[in-house]
Amino acid sequence: MAQPAHIKRDESYRDAISTVDKRGKRVWVYPRKSHGKFTTWRSRFGYALLALLFAGPFISIGGEPLLMINIVERRFVFFGQVFWPQDFLIFVVGFITFIVFVTLFTVVYGRLFCGWACPQTVFMDQVFRRIEHMVEGDWKQRQALDKGPLTTDKFWKKTLKHVLFFGISFLIGNTFLAYIIGSDELLNMVREPAALHKGGLTAMFLFSGVFYANFAFFREQACTTVCPYGRLQGVLLDRKSIVIAYDHVRGEARGLFRKGESRAEAGKGDCIDCKACVYECPTGIDIRNGTQLECVNCTACIDACDHMMRGVGLPTGLIRFASEDEITEKKPFRFTTRMKAYTAVLGVLIGVLATLIVLRTDTETTLLRTPGMLFQTQTDGRISNLYTMKTMNKTPHDLPIRLELMNVQGEIKLIRKALELKAGELGQGELFIILANDRLEGMKTKLVIGVYSGDKLLEKVKTSFVGPINTKRS
Repeated sequence: MAQPAHIKRDESYRDAISTVDKRGKRVWVYPRKSHGKFTTWRSRFGYALLALLFAGPFISIGGEPLLMINIVERRFVFFGQVFWPQDFLIFVVGFITFIVFVTLFTVVYGRLFCGWACPQTVFMDQVFRRIEHMVEGDWKQRQALDKGPLTTDKFWKKTLKHVLFFGISFLIGNTFLAYIIGSDELLNMVREPAALHKGGLTAMFLFSGVFYANFAFFREQACTTVCPYGRLQGVLLDRKSIVIAYDHVRGEARGLFRKGESRAEAGKGDCIDCKACVYECPTGIDIRNGTQLECVNCTACIDACDHMMRGVGLPTGLIRFASEDEITEKKPFRFTTRMKAYTAVLGVLIGVLATLIVLRTDTETTLLRTPGMLFQTQTDGRISNLYTMKTMNKTPHDLPIRLELMNVQGEIKLIRKALELKAGELGQGELFIILANDRLEGMKTKLVIGVYSGDKLLEKVKTSFVGPINTKRS
């Protein structure tokens, strides 16, 4: 964010990220345990998300899981609705809708998702750092423990911490595996001999190892180095976006607090330079320098600053949710033209996605005349065409399929046997459609075929029927 013209600031922090020093060596971050209203709200929200995450594979809607992404079988379930690769258009529109939503959300609220709902942040702050606080103590104790020699106390604390880390990672790995193969299959893996599920067990330990390495060692670098979302801020944010911001107009110039001193007369702003916001930042930045790609909007700095302001009798809100325009020009939040445009596009995409889902049928059928074949004349004088049919069963149930002509009288004769599709199966077959001469409309007759399962109409398929060029309906 811009600073007042009379204050010269060091901008060198923009040349490197906070977790890597000038020699390219990792800078380990020891955030202080945070307290405050935002921390409390974020913890409650995080625990709710964790409860939903771990319970998700075992929640079913209509006999189907709440969420399952079975890449192996190419079977995807969202809120009990089964989707297959044939629903590719829905996936594309859904993905575009998600991207536009993230863009709009970032334009208006910055990286609020990262600090409050991202699994990386939720697990790191609400699970793994809490384990560190319980086992090793707060930031000063952890720093001293890491810098100190290997003692019995250090050995047992580190061992206990990493055992707990791997145990939690193993639980997370099992949960994510359940989202891929389903909870029933996961429970079968637990009950049955390991030799029957070598592939699943390998995946389970692979997931667990990845999660353990991430949360035990990689940690905040997933946000500052790997995740591209932070770098998008430079493109998506503007002076009207609401972010976690330091009120440099009110806070500068910084100066230590002295009891009984008039800060205005001493030429000091409200910032007492206590660095509490820096000590509690989980990515190791100084928010007073302005919005940075490492900031995940976790609000720890807000709670830290408010606590110090109350302690010295100054107004809270020196660090708060605000836009640059609100701080420098005292302008209230306004829904800008860009925000309105993104919202309009998002509304259209949501409408298209909802329409595609509502109009989605239980089956997807293609019916094409066999290439290279003309019509045939039957012994009774009727005309027949040979067709190739492909039908995809999108439901989780077996479906017996039958076809009926809906717009003209005629006969449909399947070659071989009746078509009965298993759940998620793509069925293929050939059939003849036979029409009397007086039912034809010239060389090409448009047909509408109903695809039924029992008495239920699943979908309507259109095709054409070729007859003699001189044939006309009587």
